[in-house]
Amino acid sequence: MRHTEKDQIVTIARRVYQKLADQIIAGELTPGQKLEEIALAEQFGVSRTPVREALRELTAKGLAESMPRKGVTVARIGIEQLTDMLEAECEIEALCARLASQKLNALEKQQLQIIHDRGAMTVNTEDLSCYLALAEQLHTFIASGSRNLTLISTVRALRDRLAPFRRAQPGNIKPRLSRAVEEHRLIVNAIINGDPEAAYAAMRTHNARLSTGVLFRLHEQAKTEKHLEPELNMVQRPSAKVPGSRLPIKGSVLSGHDPKRVRKGRRRPSTRSKC
Repeated sequence: MRHTEKDQIVTIARRVYQKLADQIIAGELTPGQKLEEIALAEQFGVSRTPVREALRELTAKGLAESMPRKGVTVARIGIEQLTDMLEAECEIEALCARLASQKLNALEKQQLQIIHDRGAMTVNTEDLSCYLALAEQLHTFIASGSRNLTLISTVRALRDRLAPFRRAQPGNIKPRLSRAVEEHRLIVNAIINGDPEAAYAAMRTHNARLSTGVLFRLHEQAKTEKHLEPELNMVQRPSAKVPGSRLPIKGSVLSGHDPKRVRKGRRRPSTRSKC
């Protein structure tokens, strides 16, 4: 296969992946629903090869599951599991920001400022895709600035897994971008000024707000699913709280959590944090 053909397949696969990821997060594709390779190829008007690659990426990111004799299905991601991951990302990226403020040299700080400035330009153009790419570059640069390979790999894995959820943030694009860019400005300024505690606090606050937005969206989505209301009202569910947020989010059937399987007396230990 020629190089240009490979590039085209990768591009198409990425587009199919993003569309399927968005549908999963929006609840259009429900937990346990089968993802048929042939049907998806027909739906998107593409060959089976990019669809196969997209399904592999969904599986790698934890949004889909591949089971013997069952094929690929939409993954059942629990609210509690998602909350744990968001909390971990919040703290680990904050630590990376603290270390980066101590370890980045003058040239690297200039590069960080350039990335931020490019991201700020997306507010006026309201180019969400461009902003997301630059935001990812900014966070990756800060993680690399920690000079800690364990932290870098952990951040990479968490951000990859949580990327579709961040993309599905509620709200109008311009106010959303304006707020995110302002939070990035505080993070970047603290790192450039060599202020470890300010860098830690700014990054933690930024990620905590995003975490609240993610869980709030899923919470509201669960409330609108009328056919689930009888089960939701009959069962007392464990609640999880996003670090830095006052919003309690109840376990969702969207996550594949079956109310009939809830055991009496089984309660999840508190994961409250100052994040």
